[in-house]
Amino acid sequence: MRFRNALTVFGLVATLAATGCTTTTTEIATAEKIETTKIFTDAYGEVKDAGYALPAIPISKVNSKFHRQIVDYSASEKPGTIVVNTRERFLYYVLPRGKAVRYGIGVGKQGFAWSGEAYIAWKQAWPTWHPPKEMAERKPEVAKYVEAGMGPGLTNPLGARALYLFNDKGQDTLFRLHGTPEWASIGTAASSGCIRLMNQDIIDLYDRVRPGKNAKVVVIQ
Repeated sequence: MRFRNALTVFGLVATLAATGCTTTTTEIATAEKIETTKIFTDAYGEVKDAGYALPAIPISKVNSKFHRQIVDYSASEKPGTIVVNTRERFLYYVLPRGKAVRYGIGVGKQGFAWSGEAYIAWKQAWPTWHPPKEMAERKPEVAKYVEAGMGPGLTNPLGARALYLFNDKGQDTLFRLHGTPEWASIGTAASSGCIRLMNQDIIDLYDRVRPGKNAKVVVIQ
């Protein structure tokens, strides 16, 4: 799979504000040294993190192809690059020697899908969620969070972690890679445009990413 095709660099500025993911932040992990394929089906138990108790995911109810795993991956992208394939519902974190960590994801609903290149400018554990005004117009029940924000917690739409995508001009795209308490949405088109992972998976990805312009993200449809 070679994904360095001609991709637009987030030319969807007019539609970005309509997404529901606006919010208020290691070295490449040692997992990169793993040279054999491996599936981490046992990685979805209860997690205690920063005073929160993330419940275990009934992972047997999630298609096994969406379980976190080390896979063979042939691509020209450098290790540390994140490649999001929205059609396949997979996110790849590129490792050396033709491998990648593959995570199952949920993607944007039709009309909120996006593609292009960006980078992880910053990341945040247990983030606050600020829906954009456009979302509040569609869903009045979230209007109270536009200014005040929804504080971190188990029901926060951004889950346990969020990675913030900026374009090559240093502008916030308003898109996020984030966790979700809605594990059943993995493998579906359910979000308002952002890329969601199971909370246990976004914690794993978060620990691998060092923010900065070298933390490249490629999103393809």
